[in-house]
Amino acid sequence: MNEQRVPHSPELRAWLGLLVILGPVLLVAMDSSVLFLAMPEVTEALSPTADQALWILDIYGFAVGSLLIAFGNIGDRYGRLKLLMTGAAVFGAGSAGAAFASGPELLIAFRALMGVAGATLLPSALAVLSELFTDPRRRANAIGIFAATFAAGFAIGPVVGGQLLSSFWWGSVFLINLPVVLLFLLLAPVLLREVRATRTGRVDAVSVLLSAAGILLTVYAIKHAAVAGLTATSVVTGIVGIVTLWRFARRQFRLEHPLIDFRLFRDRVFTIAVITGLLPLAAWSAVAYLGGVYLQSVLGLSALDAALVALPGAAVLTVTCIVTPVLVARIGTRAALITCHVLIAVGLLLLLPTSVDGGTGWYIASTGIAGIGYGISFSVVADTAVAAVPAERAGSAAAIAETSNEIGNALGIALLGSLAALIFRLQGPELAGTLNETLQMPGLTPAVTGDARTAFVTGLHAAAVTACVLHSALGALTARRIPRALPSTSGAGR
Repeated sequence: MNEQRVPHSPELRAWLGLLVILGPVLLVAMDSSVLFLAMPEVTEALSPTADQALWILDIYGFAVGSLLIAFGNIGDRYGRLKLLMTGAAVFGAGSAGAAFASGPELLIAFRALMGVAGATLLPSALAVLSELFTDPRRRANAIGIFAATFAAGFAIGPVVGGQLLSSFWWGSVFLINLPVVLLFLLLAPVLLREVRATRTGRVDAVSVLLSAAGILLTVYAIKHAAVAGLTATSVVTGIVGIVTLWRFARRQFRLEHPLIDFRLFRDRVFTIAVITGLLPLAAWSAVAYLGGVYLQSVLGLSALDAALVALPGAAVLTVTCIVTPVLVARIGTRAALITCHVLIAVGLLLLLPTSVDGGTGWYIASTGIAGIGYGISFSVVADTAVAAVPAERAGSAAAIAETSNEIGNALGIALLGSLAALIFRLQGPELAGTLNETLQMPGLTPAVTGDARTAFVTGLHAAAVTACVLHSALGALTARRIPRALPSTSGAGR
């Protein structure tokens, strides 16, 4: 009887449907960061190389980011709910495989599978949510909750991982996905309806392959160069990756329905909004990953204690996402964007006093102040991007903004993480490619251990300063190029 009554109560059905949708959304975001505090235990269990460790972390984000727009188009053609159900099932299977992976190669493969599934979930979840709420004001509130949940998933991922590791083995950070996936598969057919676009273009498979291959080849070259130096492999791979991305961009201008409409970047407000979607997540993901290693492998905190240290920053970020619409209404979008870059830059600078002897207080202060900036950026990017383009291109603008978030999350670990790895290789004891690998080697003297930890902290500082400089430059560009009277759209979300 209950299953028959739910569809006849539109408001109740809508809010229950929102709760069901938020489960996969939270998982997709959380799995981008849940390994940050788990990597020391993963390294101890699977012994990945420095290159493999970075791929374990960011292959997921690259898979999600490179396929988001493609799966958005596929969902329009074949049905959003059908794609949601399929994606959730594959996400669950990938999570189970990752939990019991017996080696780094298998873990990378299952993380990639989870990323492909995650790319099916986000655009379809937002489309189905929009169908649930026909009233514009309620839809705006629902999309705001959707955006806050997505941001909260990024923020609490390391905290959840640390809590699980205090009682279970590293694979538990993936098994926690299974109950949520199972609940979604049971309730979604009852509470959600199929959604299809009335008109859509065909998905260009060549563009999908070019974008994914170009991104992965270019990032592989950067990582290889950071870990092993500038070799023929890294140079050739990098050139092939850049040429592939160039061909992808050229192809988009010739297609009637491109995966990425590069013509939108002619608008400076849109361009700055998309960069703001990318850069803060790059800084946040890199600092969260490197910070997790710092707290555990340098300062010697347990996974649970490291999670507690990360909790204030996660809480600040989540609360900021919720209150940012009120802030924007009072000070305007332009001022909010400038404020976010200033706070992130200041927060990153507060990492510089951290050392091998201590620094948890500085780390908490850094993540707390930067967390306000991250929360602002997560909340206003999509709205700003959509407001900058004509109404008929709002869908493309929102998709690009969402993609910039995911690519930024992966690029932060790939680029800033590779910078830290390069510093460690140049200044460390040259026994292994990462700090955790070095500390696991037998017979280390206190001097060698101290040198390894000092080299890692130097790499953390280098990544923080680089991200600080980039945010300072983007804040200055925003102040110079964004008009004071900037329009916004209510309810635009992720």
